[in-house]
Amino acid sequence: LKGEYFMKRYSSGQIRNIALTGHAGSGKTSLAEAMLFTAGVIDRTVSIEGGGTVCDFDPEEIKRKVSLSIALAPLEWMDKKINIIDTPGLFDFEGEMLAGLSAADAAVIVISAKSGVSVGTEKAWKLASARNMPKAFFINKIDDDAADFFKVLDDLKARFGTAVCPVLVPIKTDGITVYIDLIEMKAFKYDDKGKPAEVPVPDAGDKIKELRTAISEAVAESDDEYFDKFFSGGTFTEEELFKGIHAGIKDGSITPVFCGSSVHPAGINNLLDSIVSMFPTADECSMSDEDGNAVRCSSTDPAVAFVFKTVADPFVGKLSYIKVAAGKLSSDSVLFNPRTGNSEKIGKITLQRGKKQLEADGLSAGDIGAAAKLSALTGDTLCAPIRPVNLKRVKFPAPCLSMAINAKNKGDDDKISQGLHRLCEEDPTLKFEINSETRQQIISGLGEQHLDFAVSKLKAKFGVEVVLSTPEVPYRETIKKKVVRSEGKYKKQTGGHGQFGHVFIDFEPCDSEEFIFEEKVVGGSVPRNFFPAVEKGLRDCIKQGVLAGFPVVNLKATLVDGSYHPVDSSEAAFRSAATLSFKAGLAQSAPVLLEPIGNLKAYVPEGTMGDIIGEINRRRGRVLGMTLGEDGLEVVEAEAPVAETLDFSTVLRSVTQGRGHFSFEFVRYEEAPPQVSQAVIEKAKIAAAAE
Repeated sequence: LKGEYFMKRYSSGQIRNIALTGHAGSGKTSLAEAMLFTAGVIDRTVSIEGGGTVCDFDPEEIKRKVSLSIALAPLEWMDKKINIIDTPGLFDFEGEMLAGLSAADAAVIVISAKSGVSVGTEKAWKLASARNMPKAFFINKIDDDAADFFKVLDDLKARFGTAVCPVLVPIKTDGITVYIDLIEMKAFKYDDKGKPAEVPVPDAGDKIKELRTAISEAVAESDDEYFDKFFSGGTFTEEELFKGIHAGIKDGSITPVFCGSSVHPAGINNLLDSIVSMFPTADECSMSDEDGNAVRCSSTDPAVAFVFKTVADPFVGKLSYIKVAAGKLSSDSVLFNPRTGNSEKIGKITLQRGKKQLEADGLSAGDIGAAAKLSALTGDTLCAPIRPVNLKRVKFPAPCLSMAINAKNKGDDDKISQGLHRLCEEDPTLKFEINSETRQQIISGLGEQHLDFAVSKLKAKFGVEVVLSTPEVPYRETIKKKVVRSEGKYKKQTGGHGQFGHVFIDFEPCDSEEFIFEEKVVGGSVPRNFFPAVEKGLRDCIKQGVLAGFPVVNLKATLVDGSYHPVDSSEAAFRSAATLSFKAGLAQSAPVLLEPIGNLKAYVPEGTMGDIIGEINRRRGRVLGMTLGEDGLEVVEAEAPVAETLDFSTVLRSVTQGRGHFSFEFVRYEEAPPQVSQAVIEKAKIAAAAE
């Protein structure tokens, strides 16, 4: 198949892998659409509001009018291949952005010329910087009446340093926006279809001269020879400027700034030209293994590939998105998976352009494609058997919001489990488990929108409708005082052999969480062969305490006396007698409710610490200390009840405007305050009555 369903194989020197990142609503997907249109891949652009863009093809994305997962969109420009990776900007889908960045060689951070630098801009910068990736900015929506390019540019320089360097600037003259290429010193205006027409460079005073001088200074820093030339009064040629900017982008000393409009395409051809001429090629970049060693991007080396995304489909099966780190990949390749120790045979290789699959005869080093029906998971390395290597896995954020999930229709519980396990393979930031204590099915993710999307996918892909609810907290019960000789007497006469069991048991608190059973029976009042039955009866009882039906801990029971009948006594009778003794004894032993307490570490920006500490105190937390953490964030460490932190992620995100994050780890149980205990007990009574 040729034409729109086929793309030839490109060498690694002809490939550019670009991730579009940034705040939600900045226009990343629209920019991808405009790039595809400018490259002639599509004959018209579709708006996000209208639905049906190449990259937002999932029904939920069309419905919500926002990107929820990464999408690939390869295109050809100047006989080069550009792999566009469109990433979501919503904070709940940070895992998708990380997956996209793991396959990219450079990040283009998209900013709205109207809204300016936002939290999503900062997050994208930090995530790309953590990977030492080349970065560039694209100031979008220049055609908006409220757009202010130079204000945004000044803000970028203030936030991210002098490396920020514009190479295309918009100047309004006679009501028309003219784009000035500061490298070639040419000016262009664009028609409604995005076609550029060269016009005279407008007079912008000293502004353009200052910006071009700034470019020359940045280029001078990229090379000793250029440094000497610049400071001796020399002028750089266009070729030298391109080479210097290329070197600066690659080593991070230059972050170029582009601009334009993705809705009414303008400046897009300049961006594509610059990606080809200035951005690093795939063979100039490399991935690292788990030991930090670089894996050279060379097609002549044995094959190494990285699975950076999996898509679960109940009909097609699993589709794996693959970045070839080294070597070549073809449909007959047999690779080794170091994690599983198994071989994987690569079947049909495709190039994903949104939901459309393009035929490919293989992938060179540095290229990105997809293969179906692999058993590999996200983060797995596939390599030639003669070259076992583990590429560095992406560190995804841990889930911070958990909800109980219940089927709307009876009999769908198994479908929930099967469907969620498939979705968890697709999304490493999504977790699913069955709580062994509460017996609830628990789904955990990065926020409310994340879980809501998972529920929607569960229905769309696996036909299961579910509802989410606040998960039950696994409380415990214990006693505070000793009770001596709690009697339990079970006697039943049915006409034949009766049932008789009679015990006296001491109950007392102890330090061990494990239940302790002892016997100190004197004179054979309870035959030794019934001791195990008494213990079993008590072990069954501690699964449900007398207050609210929660497990009992820190309890010691000592069988001290009793009686038996030579004919009617049995193991079942003594188990029942132990149960009666347990209920009577614990009711008199000052039973209390224990609540789980965890260690909370909140990482927050300066200026929000006071609000977060107030929130922790309001949730009955105890602040243990405050320190300065990484990335300039301040760390508040505290202990807080699990019940009070179930929705802490939502509040933290609101207070910090998405900049903060936290971790929470269970530490111990401690006695719940009376008002909390009473509320839990009343709720348990209502639930028991309903059953």
